[in-house]
Amino acid sequence: MVVENLKVVKATYELYIAGEDGKEELMEKATAETPLVWCHGEGMMLPAFEAAMAGKETGEHFDFVLKAADAYGEYLEEGVMELPKTMFFNGDGEFDEERVYVGAIVPMNTVDGQIVKAQVCEITEDKVTIDLNHPYAGEDLHFKGEILEIRDVTEGELKAIRNPKHGCGGCGGGCSKKKGEGCEGCGDCGEGGCGGCE
Repeated sequence: MVVENLKVVKATYELYIAGEDGKEELMEKATAETPLVWCHGEGMMLPAFEAAMAGKETGEHFDFVLKAADAYGEYLEEGVMELPKTMFFNGDGEFDEERVYVGAIVPMNTVDGQIVKAQVCEITEDKVTIDLNHPYAGEDLHFKGEILEIRDVTEGELKAIRNPKHGCGGCGGGCSKKKGEGCEGCGDCGEGGCGGCE
């Protein structure tokens, strides 16, 4: 079996980016105990990542680099914005210090209603500076790893991936619904899934 559309793939990987000294720095790692799991061709991974993995077989090792333009794009200065601190007030009309602090990732709504993640860069008396660039924007991504398993996606998994209305997340997701209590086939509870349905 090979990696192709509608196959569930489990893989180990290490992700490296170039450090300030020019040497590669390990940024992320997935092990055999906690592998990366995705359904190929369903938009769960970067398109260039899927293209590089297509056709690989179980047990095959991989080692490739995605250029920044094919990963998270170039770093855009206009992605850094100063916003009024009042935008981050909680329901009590006070600044939400528990969720909004330097380094925190906060959800933001775009003008067309999409939710994007932003990193808090600076907090002043009346402003919060956020960065909408992905943390790896402007970086070439070097992936190394091994394909552990390839199998057909189940009908239940595909339903959960394409319509994640109950928050499962599809393959590898963490559904909190119990079998017989609204589980829609996302986990290992016998309803046809590969994630963590309890």
